[in-house]
This record gives sequence, C-alpha cells and structure tokens, in this order.
Amino acid sequence: MAQNIQSPEALLEKPKESKLVKKMRAIKNKIMVMSGKGGVGKSTIAANLAARLAERGYKVGLLDADIHGPSIPKMFGIENERPGVDEEGIIPISVTENLKVMSIALLVEDRDSPIIWRGPAKMAAIKQFLEEVSWGKLDYLFIDLPPGTGDEPLSIAQLIEKLDGAVVVTTPQDVALLSVRKSLTFAHMLKVPVIGIVENMGAMKCPHCKEKIDIYGTGGVEKAAADFNVNIIGELPIDPALAEIEDMGRVHLEGDKDLEWSREFSKIVDSVENFKK
Repeated sequence: MAQNIQSPEALLEKPKESKLVKKMRAIKNKIMVMSGKGGVGKSTIAANLAARLAERGYKVGLLDADIHGPSIPKMFGIENERPGVDEEGIIPISVTENLKVMSIALLVEDRDSPIIWRGPAKMAAIKQFLEEVSWGKLDYLFIDLPPGTGDEPLSIAQLIEKLDGAVVVTTPQDVALLSVRKSLTFAHMLKVPVIGIVENMGAMKCPHCKEKIDIYGTGGVEKAAADFNVNIIGELPIDPALAEIEDMGRVHLEGDKDLEWSREFSKIVDSVENFKK
C-alpha cells in the first residue's frame, strides 16, 4: 500500500494563520480595561483612554465587550449609527479620524431590548468582534470588559494570542477593593501585565466651601497596590461635569476641558502611552 509521504517543501511550510491571529497581529497594543465589580466607572476610563490617545495621533480601536450593559456608543453620541460591511468584514463606526468603535449596542434596533444570552453565545459574539470587524492597523485596541472575571474576560484572554496589558479600575470602597483584588489575581493567572490601578470616584470638592471630601474613605487602594506590587496610575475625583459630558455623547470632544478630573486623567494616559517603552 502506497504511503502518503509529504515532500520536504511541504514539511517546511508554515501553517496558515487564522483570520483572528492575522487581525490581532496588525494591532500593536491590546489592552483590557477591567474591574472587579460594576458601578466603578470602568467604561468611563476605557472611553477616555481611547479618545485621549486618538487625540495624541495614535490609531485607536475601542471594543465594547460588555454584552449585557453596553454604554460606549452613548458616551460618543453614536448610539443611532449602524456598522456597514465590506469584503474585509464589519466596518466599525469611526468617531474621529483616529478612533473606531464597535459594540453590540450598534447592532440592536431596540435599545430597550435586553440581550438574554448564555455563555457560549456571548463568547461567539466576542470572537466575531475580534475576527470579523475590520479594525485595520491600530496602535491601540482597548477592550472595555464587563465587571468580574467571568465569560467575557476569559474569552478575550483565550482568543487574543497575547494581551499587552490591563488597566484595573476601582473605587476606594472596601466592597470594590475586595473585588479588585480578584481582578489582579485573574490578570496574574493569565499572565497579562497590569499597567496599573485607577482609583475612580475618590474625593470631591464641596460646591459651597470647596473643602475636599473623601466620600468612600482612603487607604484601601494603596494597600491593594502594595500587596500585588502594581502601580496606582491615577486618582480621579468625583466631578458632576463629567457625567454631563458623557450623557451628551461628547467624550471625544472634551479632551481639553479645564477640569481637575481631566488634568488627573492625563497622568493615566501618560502611563498607558509609556508602558513598555
């Protein structure tokens, strides 16, 4: 019986790259923005990181991977737009010349309809966003993850060949800090470098006496950072003006607004930009 013998040329031939691997190789930095629990402002951090780095001239993509609670399109005022399709795949929405956004919210006709999916359906959607969306060549792809360490973060970590970093967002509350420690452990277990912790919703200024008020307490974030040997890359105050900017869909238009929040946020952008340089 004749044996199926491969030629030396065939043996030396490299296996073909999958579409997903090929698309991810065109992206220099793939960074997930995560939190241990909801309500800490993680999507705010992801949206502003993407917008600020795009302002600095980088080509940036922002993937809203929160299937059940997508909020990124609202922040950029694109919730009524719909992605197109070409030979390369799904065309993400271009917010500015340097910033592209993709979210499940852009594919749902009725914004009041909940996404009632189990794990496998969510994993398939995330894979499609990574594999079928025509991201092109990017300097950064930020992935806004839902809170916790469940299906979506694990899917992203398994699908992307190499994640370049994680930004972990928390508030000073003890409840939030219990969860953020789990996020740091999750990143460590998956060998994803932690760029740093962002402490959001820290102190606020009294509108009457201008005194600084620590609503959620202090000290816990510093302890978590020390325990896990990671840096705190920003301590953001509570600023009501920021909520107004997001509600109006103007995140990408307010980069130079003279807010204390914006000035502090610039340090976070610097940390991400200089990471691994």
